[in-house]
Amino acid sequence: MSRILVIDDEPQIRRFLSIGLESQGYTVVLAEDARAGLQALVLEQPDLVIMDLGLPDMDGQALLLELRAIFAGPVLILSVRSNEREKVSALDNGANDYVEKPFGVAELLARVRSLLRHLAGREPALGNYHDGYLAVDFPGRRVAVNGTEVHLSRKEFELLRQLMEHPGRIVTQQQLLDAVWGPGHREDTHYLRVFIGRLRAKLGDPPTAPQYIQTETGVGYRFLGQGD
Repeated sequence: MSRILVIDDEPQIRRFLSIGLESQGYTVVLAEDARAGLQALVLEQPDLVIMDLGLPDMDGQALLLELRAIFAGPVLILSVRSNEREKVSALDNGANDYVEKPFGVAELLARVRSLLRHLAGREPALGNYHDGYLAVDFPGRRVAVNGTEVHLSRKEFELLRQLMEHPGRIVTQQQLLDAVWGPGHREDTHYLRVFIGRLRAKLGDPPTAPQYIQTETGVGYRFLGQGD
């Protein structure tokens, strides 16, 4: 079973996470500050890191950059910092997901499972996706909803591709704009809102009760679907 490193200076959080993760069969390694976390990263070789941003010996954003220099696995941020700029910075600095404190253990475990599926290469391959309602043929660039083929524009299809390449994970607005429109359009978030709206309409995916595209307000979007 996967090994998970938890870097958090709050003893009660470390204890809570340890109990929750170990109940699912994960091996848990605990560190109370950035220095201990980096040491454990080298010695324990975890599959996934859960880390706080408010550490006593180093700012979490700086730790994230150091960690990313030596660790290629998924990183989940667990923090009380809820402002959009902090979230975007963490994701741009290499975090794969961001959960605010206080949090529910069921949601956290679901995020962990999603990140570990990505690590193990068990995400839907970008060849064909089918879940009984939505079907996507990536090589053929064809999409069907409830058995009926729908036409997506080139940019709509590329947006869907970018989101489906990272199922269950936040893809930031800037990452999507870079990939679909190019680096010169990183501030053109209105383009993104319009095209996401069109994509949702064609998939029959209302933003108030999304089955596929979930908005992370001010940060980005997450693909929720799980196909064959």
